[in-house]
Amino acid sequence: MSSALVWFRRDLRDFDHAALYHALKNYQQVFCAFVFDADILDALPRRGDRRVEFIHGCVAELDSALRARGGGLIVRHARARDAIPTLAQGLGVDAVLANRDYEPAAQARDSDVAERLRLLGIGFADFKDQVIFEKAEILTQGGGPFSVFTPYKRAWLKTLTDFHLKSYPVDKYASRLAPPPEGERVPDLATLGFDPTNLAELGITPGMMAGRRLFEDFLKRIGRYKARRDFPAVKGVSYLSVHLRFGTVSIRELARAARDAGGEGADTWLSELVWRDFYFQILWHHPRVAGASFRPEYDRVAWDRDPALFAAWCEGCTGYPIVDAAMRQINHSGYMHNRLRMIVASFLTKDLGIDWREGEAYFAEHLNDFDLAANNGGWQWAASTGCDAQPYFRIFNPVTQSERFDPDGTFIRRYLPELAKVPDKYIHAPWTLPPIDQKLAGCVIGTDYPAPVVDHAKARERTLARFAVVKGAAAESAGEA
Repeated sequence: MSSALVWFRRDLRDFDHAALYHALKNYQQVFCAFVFDADILDALPRRGDRRVEFIHGCVAELDSALRARGGGLIVRHARARDAIPTLAQGLGVDAVLANRDYEPAAQARDSDVAERLRLLGIGFADFKDQVIFEKAEILTQGGGPFSVFTPYKRAWLKTLTDFHLKSYPVDKYASRLAPPPEGERVPDLATLGFDPTNLAELGITPGMMAGRRLFEDFLKRIGRYKARRDFPAVKGVSYLSVHLRFGTVSIRELARAARDAGGEGADTWLSELVWRDFYFQILWHHPRVAGASFRPEYDRVAWDRDPALFAAWCEGCTGYPIVDAAMRQINHSGYMHNRLRMIVASFLTKDLGIDWREGEAYFAEHLNDFDLAANNGGWQWAASTGCDAQPYFRIFNPVTQSERFDPDGTFIRRYLPELAKVPDKYIHAPWTLPPIDQKLAGCVIGTDYPAPVVDHAKARERTLARFAVVKGAAAESAGEA
């Protein structure tokens, strides 16, 4: 009897799953496994990591769903590059199947696993599942990868057909799922060496069912997405990013729903899914971006090293309310609204003059939805070092951004209660509130809330001078966002 092992990674669902479908279709017996990879977990700085708790919940739900189909998960806590070949050999399978990962470290891991399996006489195959288009599927007319988003999007939409959005049905062959060996269970969080976090308090629920509920709720609002997506105080976005990251939802189903819905809101959201593919293909074709500027000449920019300023940014104590509220949001919840990600990234790099890689690393540690491709792409966009990035002379003004996207200070007050009584007129720049009124509001600047750590106008001039090493800033027409 032919048999296979499906290795689940960032695809924690039992439906529309490419590797699982191909395994069930082509093998008579299919085992399923997940590895809590020690190479990843041992590098985490905190024992209370929301992502580990989220993954653990997803794995437990997936195990239950597979058991209901007659299968189940074999779960290991070990180095994946050791555990998968050992497990495959022990089960006596003919092949291991997985969905493709595009990060350099994952590619190296998979190559190692594939070679170890080959030496054991076991096959290895991987499949496209977490993107619509991958690698070299979308190329310029010259045959190279795109580095500008708009023409990439045009080519993406032109290439898209129903074939690319088709589902991989699991039900038809589900009877071929093999139960795990007797006694196999998902280890609890403590056994993995991790502590519970505030996920439940935050209302963040792991798993496929939770992803489905969020998706269905968003579809009711998708028509208003373009108009509402930039305002962090309103319910305008999908909140699906962590589910996309760990594959409890299907990218094909999401893209298909957006395409079929049509209209300004759905088209705008589909464009965000295209951005996601764009950054994946950038990482695939240019893996060096994981540590260096996409545009190599921008590595000549001399960034400042200022631990005190960086700490103020991390802790939400810069004196700029929209920046501080956003940083307190990520510290409290592991989530940050996309507009705020742009604002705080611009502030770190262009107001504080600190290397984008420091901010990228902070986000990588704290974001529930951390994804190397998107995180790197977003930071390099804000720092003007990446592909199709905002021009270096376009520098977000944190006050005008705040006025535009949180006009009455609702979001700011949610995370900065010390500013609760500051009048709307001054909420975006509370240091301009007269001293007597600061006392009346219970918010004395420099005592109850920090004074600005930098002067934006002066910081802006320093940024233009900093980037002159690359482009000659004096010749450019500067503009404020």
